[in-house]
Amino acid sequence: EVKNCHLSRTKGLAEFPDCVAARSLKHLRELEAMVAEGDRAVVLFVVQRTDCEAFKACHELDPAFARGLDQAANAGVEVLVYACEVKTSGVRIGQRIRWVR
Repeated sequence: EVKNCHLSRTKGLAEFPDCVAARSLKHLRELEAMVAEGDRAVVLFVVQRTDCEAFKACHELDPAFARGLDQAANAGVEVLVYACEVKTSGVRIGQRIRWVR
């Protein structure tokens, strides 16, 4: 599952979601079910900014999603966060950034 992330309210910190994300929470539950069946499941947050070195779930805007992300990770869903490199020649996935729980 890929989630695009562009919210940053604190310098250097990317946050997801930027609104209530019931559908995204549903996707996390589906990933948990995959892990329970023995499959690998990954949620990838693509931070579409160049000014963030960390990421966290936005508890203030969607506490259910924030709790759901922690639950999914605890259930074995891999959580990956990568920043984008933005240049005049294009945009591409750059370095992995840390997830702050």
